[in-house]
Amino acid sequence: MRVQVKLFAFFREGRFIKEDRELPEGCTAGEVVDALNIAREEVGVLMLNSRHCQFDTVLHEGDIYAIFPVIGGG
Repeated sequence: MRVQVKLFAFFREGRFIKEDRELPEGCTAGEVVDALNIAREEVGVLMLNSRHCQFDTVLHEGDIYAIFPVIGGG
């Protein structure tokens, strides 16, 4: 299945901004994070089709999946 993956902030460094990825059926949001070598504890927000999702959310054909890091500030 084909899913569009978008990365934000420092997750883009050495990776990509937006990419269409071919994923196996039943792939979860967390499996994509793991495949991108992003530590799950660095993830602040996961969005699937403009709605919050969890690591165990199953992705489907045509989904738009966005991964945002934890943002710190002072």
